[in-house]
Amino acid sequence: MPNRLQHESSPYLRLHADDPVDWYPWGAEALEKAKRGNKAIFLSIGYMSCHWCHVMARESFTDAEVAAALNRDYVAVKVDREERPDLDAVYMRACVAMNGSGGWPMTLLLTPEGEPFFAASYLAKQNRAGQIGLLPLLRAAARKWREDPEALRRAGGELTALLRRSAEPSPEEPSSGRAERAAKQLMDSFDAEYGGFGTAPKFPAPHQLLFLLRWAHARGDRTARAAVDKTLQQMARGGIFDQIGGGFCRYSTDREWLAPHFEKTLYDNALLALVYTEAWQDGHLALYRSVAERTLDWCLRELRDENGGFYSGQDADSAGEEGAYYLFTPDEVKSVLGESEGRGFCECYDITEEGNFRGKSIPNLLLNQRWQLVPEGYGLYREKLRHFRRQRLPLAVDGKILCGWNGLLLTALARAARVFDSAVYLDAAQELAAFLARTMGAPEALKAVCCAGKTRFAARLDDFSFYALGLLELYRADYDPKHLILAAELAGKIPERFADPAGGFFLTAADDEKLILRPKETGDGALPCGNSAAAVLFRRLWRLTAEEKWREASEKQLRFLCGGLGRYPASACFGLTAVLDAVEPARELLCAAPDESVPEALRAVERRYAPELEILLKTPARAAALAQAALFTESCAPVGGKAAYYLCTGGSCQLPVTEI
Repeated sequence: MPNRLQHESSPYLRLHADDPVDWYPWGAEALEKAKRGNKAIFLSIGYMSCHWCHVMARESFTDAEVAAALNRDYVAVKVDREERPDLDAVYMRACVAMNGSGGWPMTLLLTPEGEPFFAASYLAKQNRAGQIGLLPLLRAAARKWREDPEALRRAGGELTALLRRSAEPSPEEPSSGRAERAAKQLMDSFDAEYGGFGTAPKFPAPHQLLFLLRWAHARGDRTARAAVDKTLQQMARGGIFDQIGGGFCRYSTDREWLAPHFEKTLYDNALLALVYTEAWQDGHLALYRSVAERTLDWCLRELRDENGGFYSGQDADSAGEEGAYYLFTPDEVKSVLGESEGRGFCECYDITEEGNFRGKSIPNLLLNQRWQLVPEGYGLYREKLRHFRRQRLPLAVDGKILCGWNGLLLTALARAARVFDSAVYLDAAQELAAFLARTMGAPEALKAVCCAGKTRFAARLDDFSFYALGLLELYRADYDPKHLILAAELAGKIPERFADPAGGFFLTAADDEKLILRPKETGDGALPCGNSAAAVLFRRLWRLTAEEKWREASEKQLRFLCGGLGRYPASACFGLTAVLDAVEPARELLCAAPDESVPEALRAVERRYAPELEILLKTPARAAALAQAALFTESCAPVGGKAAYYLCTGGSCQLPVTEI
């Protein structure tokens, strides 16, 4: 008989609706039951595309013995981390405090008040390799709770008190030294042989690459730029990039980027598409454009909702087997392409009889010394194999539409539309912006999640920040001032709803559900943190609008961010792009056009890599709306019937010119 999760909107929670575990969603009902029955809470946090979440589900949550222990001794609560990043942030902090690291699935035991006294990630059903198994843990903790519950309450209370005692850093003026130190820290961990940072497992870390790109540009640092190129090229050759269908998997299990866990998420692909697009702008290497376009095309093809929004991700498993959807044998390739063409394709993409992953092959270019010269016709072959692959059992899609993640994709689509002069990406970006405006309640009642046509949960800091940044990028693609106006309205809600008097912003608003602590993130994780994104947002708004309130907000947020960087400034690379913008020379360009067309000279400038440059376009029809967002543009006009360009550098503006 289905449990309470059958009534939830989250596809991940509904996936567990038929478990024999008597699951509750997080909420008052579960917490009240724990208090009434004096039972500990078993909290499991995961997400739909997570491979190890599925493994633990198969091993334990569908197991009658485990279910009996949970149903007898605990109130079992299941949480979708993507739907509730606030809960995930709070309890991940506890997991890291206990173990030094964390991951998903996250497994916790809580007091009825929600205070954690045990935390781990994946647990096998029985003890394995020196690690306690889930069933022995449940039995031991239940016995301890019966015999001495106060000891566990004390442990939970002490850990919670420790988590609440976070020393607030003193504000610090932004300086190039912080950015320089971050660049050095990244380069110290750079893998010169295979690219990326650190060792296996290896994550793409796109916001670190964005920072290094901009650092290399600002300082002429060829070593840093070479590190970015090495990483982007190695990832593009590896199995972490889906060579057949496009898009990137979550991370690689090895140094070489060959064997990933095969889940694909919207935010990773949005940020990576942006990195590859920026890298193409600075050098026009064809590979980077190809990877960016194939990544965005995967998003458009696989994750797009019929109303214009984008789903959260795609599962790693097919028919219960990790990666089965993506693997090939030589015979399969030849059956699609023919003997001769199939043999050549297999040689190119390392598809062999012995295989490189569980007896089959992940297509890759890592062993191909001529990888930059893949025959042009192979694009058609990849498309044929993609269609062949679609006949396999389909990959499950997580149908949640998350506001913040869609804001990131809006940024990537708008940038690609601008620099690749693509009507397809511009249409998709405009449809996405219209969907978010129509569906998510912006700006007054912005929601975080839309699933099955219903919106839920008040938007968090990163939802406001990422959405607004996407709108600023869309303004640069179509120059419609309404995007600039809405971005400013969203940004204006951030100090109202999330401000901490001690500096920076909380993840959740003051009137959101009260958890054991109010999370406040200053370091980037898999995504840039909300405080980093807010720093970038305020800085860009000030430069685009020249409004004093955005200058003040930008300077205050940058001082907070720099004060919290501590000994490892590379932990907030996305925010450091705003620091770079503040300490390095920056320029603003206003074009006052005589008609509604975009001057070709301006289009040429927009395609160049110039992260230090912000651009506004004033046309007769949009002049009033632009002045609403940026009052200083009122007095700027064409000269002699020609487009006039007003350039400002370091707070000093030059006289208008009609030639760039």
